[in-house]
Amino acid sequence: MNDGAKWSDLTTRLGSAIAMIVVGVVGIWSGGHVFHVLIALICAAMVWELVSMISPPDGRNRAVMLGALTGAALLLAVYIPVGFALPLLLAPALVGFGMLATNRTVYMAFCVMILLSGFGMMQVRDDMGVGWMLWLVVVVVITDVVGYFAGRAFGGPKFWPAVSPKKTWSGTAAGWVGAAAVGLLFSINTGVGLQLVGISIAVSMASQMGDIAESGLKRKMGIKDSSNLIPGHGGLMDRFDGMLGASVFLLIIGQSVGFPPAVG
Repeated sequence: MNDGAKWSDLTTRLGSAIAMIVVGVVGIWSGGHVFHVLIALICAAMVWELVSMISPPDGRNRAVMLGALTGAALLLAVYIPVGFALPLLLAPALVGFGMLATNRTVYMAFCVMILLSGFGMMQVRDDMGVGWMLWLVVVVVITDVVGYFAGRAFGGPKFWPAVSPKKTWSGTAAGWVGAAAVGLLFSINTGVGLQLVGISIAVSMASQMGDIAESGLKRKMGIKDSSNLIPGHGGLMDRFDGMLGASVFLLIIGQSVGFPPAVG
């Protein structure tokens, strides 16, 4: 592949990325209801994409229905006590399991992941503030961006050629380095311990696992992108797959590692 072909989609990707960054920053900075609605809409669209990918064409109405149910459940869950929110976060997965004719376990696993991820992001923003939400987003974005450019620039052995032929080990490792740098910068500027560097690398790895899981699903379904909602990037699942893995990981391990790390 020549250099022009390698970078031919860069302008489109950058334009869409800038638009997503603006919307994301406004949502994160605003917090509260604005952020909750934004995350609920994103998760609803991802479930719509998920059902559209794994169901035959006659499942389009079900895709809309399950997407709407996901958004509504997530939006309600953040405003009620956690004990009552938990059944709501699992209900769309079980409803879809009963409605769909094929790939039901795949739907259930990804749907739960999407709902927990959305709930986790809301918890980070509501309980820890804008700074830690930005840290999470920056770790995931840097992992993706540094991995993309390093992989294109350096090439080398493929990470999983049968499923994701463009991903390389050089890009994967570069993502870890980028995440470590983010963790170090946040550690220095917030005064928390250097454990944040290790946590940032682990979150980076979790984001890559989310990316790999979505790539495997697309390969299984024989499609390139989850949808065409975002020019140059495919669908929302294509862009937020890393955030799915990262936020679910942080939600699960946050209590055990005492996140955010103590100051000093």
